[in-house]
Parts: sequence; structure tokens; C-alpha cells
Amino acid sequence: NYLINNTYFVLTLRLLFLPFFLSYVLVVVGNSLLLSVIRNTESLHSPMYILVSALAVVDIIVPTAIIPAMLLSFLFDLNEISLTGCLTQMFVTHFFSSVESTILLTMALDRFVAICKPLHYTEIMNSSMFLKVFLFTLIRSGTIMFTLVALAAPLSFCESNVIHHCYCDHMALVSLACDSISKNNAMGLVVIICFVGIDISVIFFSYVKILHVVLGAAAGEDRWKAFHTCGTHLMVMMCFYFVGSITFLSRNLNIPIPVDVNTFLGVMYIVFPASVNPIIYGVRTKEIRNALLKIVQREGHL
Repeated sequence: NYLINNTYFVLTLRLLFLPFFLSYVLVVVGNSLLLSVIRNTESLHSPMYILVSALAVVDIIVPTAIIPAMLLSFLFDLNEISLTGCLTQMFVTHFFSSVESTILLTMALDRFVAICKPLHYTEIMNSSMFLKVFLFTLIRSGTIMFTLVALAAPLSFCESNVIHHCYCDHMALVSLACDSISKNNAMGLVVIICFVGIDISVIFFSYVKILHVVLGAAAGEDRWKAFHTCGTHLMVMMCFYFVGSITFLSRNLNIPIPVDVNTFLGVMYIVFPASVNPIIYGVRTKEIRNALLKIVQREGHL
């Protein structure tokens, strides 16, 4: 039998070093560039772009908690992690992923207020509102994810110590336990309900109302601008929630998906949105694209 204090779990990493190294470079460089452009462009210091900046920060943190360890495993065959390290990685990954869900929810509400209640936008989307969102995010994500990890920590692992995943995913870890994991399964469903069910429902409702207002009131260029801006946000949200929903549902509802496919989906849930978000915003958002071009032109003349 393995004791909690000296348990080590072998992480099954079967993917290649180069694709993940390049993906991580793309994530860090792309999101850092996006942060730099927003920070150095005064016209982008608005609520919407503050949320884009927060999203970029999270998109750097989550892959950083996972990919460097994977790269070391590829190069030096370092496939072991302590239970404490595994639980820490689990908390960081799931906490900041849930924070990203809250940011996407807030972005949808920001567009809802901007389009459906434009006269009250500055009154609603102010510093006080952002403080409330920040506290709500800490309380909701912190409480749920701490409980998730706290329920996993006391479990006994007496058989296989091989996690069939590239990082310490909650269900991948607890499925190895000899004890009953009914509480862990229930907590996994709480995560799905709170961060997939509720958040997606509110986002869907917000964009239905936006679509109704735009089709009923806006015309010509204003209608196209609203569709373009909302379309950008929807693309980012679909990247995050689509892969995330498949991963969470397959893990927590025991849907029979091959281990390698499940592992691939879990990694894509972490890497893919973080890689494409800066590209989507850089290409589709006129203000960010123009600000980036100005910075490049200014640097070129130095």
C-alpha cells in the first residue's frame, strides 16, 4: 500500500516535445503581446479590454502550471509527481480555469450592458462593479475548488499509481482511489453545474437579448459592428466551453472515451483556447489590430 506522504504518481505522457513546446511559446508570446498592446494603448483602457487582459493573464497561468512539467518529462523522463504536488497542480489548474469561465461570463454581461443599456454603461461597468466581480470570482472558484481538492487529499491509493492523463486532473486522480469516491463525483457535478451549466446559460441568455436588440434597433454599420464584436467573444467562448464540456462530462459521467482521446481532449482544453485567444482578438478586433500596427511601425522607425 502507498502512504499519502510518500505516494508518487506516474503521469502517462505520450505526446511529442516539439508541438507542446511551440504551443507554449505561442501561448506566452501571444498573450504577453496582447497584454503589452493593451497596457501601452490608452484608448484600450476600457472595461472590455481590461477583461481581455485578465483573460490573457489566466491563459498564461494555466498552461504554465502544466506544460513545463510535461516538457521536462519528454526530455528527461521525469514522470513522477508527489501527491502534494499533484493536488497543488489540480487546484491551480481547476481554479484558474474556473476564473476564466467567470471572465467570459463577465465579458458577455459587459456586451449586454453596452448594447442593451448603453446609457447606463459607465454607471454599471465601473470600478465598484469590477471589485464585486473579483470578490465573487475568488469566493466561488476558491470555495468550490478548495473543496474539490480537500475531498481528494484523504483518499487511499493502494493499486495503480499511473494517472492516465498529462496532468493531475481531478477525476483522473480520484478514479485510482480504493475508497468510495461518491463525494468526489458529486463535487465534480457541482463544478459542471456552476461553471458549465450556469455560466453558459447566462452567456446564452445575454447574447439572445443582444441579438434581439441589434436586429430590432440597430441598422447598417452599427448592426455590423455589434455582430462583429459579439462574434469575436463568441468564438473565444466556444473554444473554451466546447472542449471543456466534452472533457468534464466524459470524466465525471463516465462516458466511455478511449484514454488517449480523453488525454488529448484534456490537453487541448488547456492549450487550444490559450493559443487562439490572442490570435482571435488580434485579427478580429480593429482597435487591438490598429494599436499593434502602430507599435510595430513606431519600433520600425527607431
